[in-house]
Amino acid sequence: MENATVPPWHPLRSRRTDGTMTESAPSNGRNGVPCMACPLRAKRTFKDKSDDEIRFIQSMKIEHRHLPAGADIIHPGQEDAELYTLFSGWAFRYQLLPDGRRQILNFLLPGDLVGLQASLLSAAQHGIEALTEVELCVFPRKRVWDLFVHMPAMAYEVAWLGSREESLIDQNLTSVGQRNAGERIAALVISLYRRAETLGLVSDGGFRFPLSQQQLADALGLSLVHTSKTWSRLRKAGLFATSDGRLTLLNPRLTSRMALLYEREVAPRPLI
Repeated sequence: MENATVPPWHPLRSRRTDGTMTESAPSNGRNGVPCMACPLRAKRTFKDKSDDEIRFIQSMKIEHRHLPAGADIIHPGQEDAELYTLFSGWAFRYQLLPDGRRQILNFLLPGDLVGLQASLLSAAQHGIEALTEVELCVFPRKRVWDLFVHMPAMAYEVAWLGSREESLIDQNLTSVGQRNAGERIAALVISLYRRAETLGLVSDGGFRFPLSQQQLADALGLSLVHTSKTWSRLRKAGLFATSDGRLTLLNPRLTSRMALLYEREVAPRPLI
């Protein structure tokens, strides 16, 4: 997807291992493929769009941004957050307490809309961090209203995507509030597996799994020690295996039953 005029850079922050923040300038990288040739649009998990709709999306796009793992796509309190589609890589949405403790709210995969809430509010109430190296299609927040004026059907899809993200957060909140440690990990693993599967990211029962145990703990409301012990117990029980940054689900039915999670990923869904 090609760039239009690129606005001046605004600083993006990366997280050091000690939890402090540093300023880092985003990288412009390559221009990206035209929206008409976007490889995500060829995936069956996304709804077809008319040529007029795709041209309108192309007209809104101002940049194709590359960011390294650990960079903040949106930082808490940011007042100029744009709207993004995650073109490649993984990210997560989080909130920080004043003492530095972090709650990961949900994980973002390719095709997900990023930053809708932040782009509509005066200041972002949460942060979004790149879990891996990512590429993002960037849309200016000031043009979100154009969707409602000129493309109401697409505006509805944007609202639908925002509701879908909230439903993922609802599921994670249910885990933290009601599931035990093993059920929480099983629910997260099976949920991410199903989402990756719809994107064609699963092969031979396995997929890239870039989460650290600290990130698992931050997402599931567990201590790092409890997360590590439970993860090891489930792995030894034969639910999954990990090797070279990949997770292979060895018993999807048992994992689903253990997680009490039977819903399938919604498809097809919109892609902006």
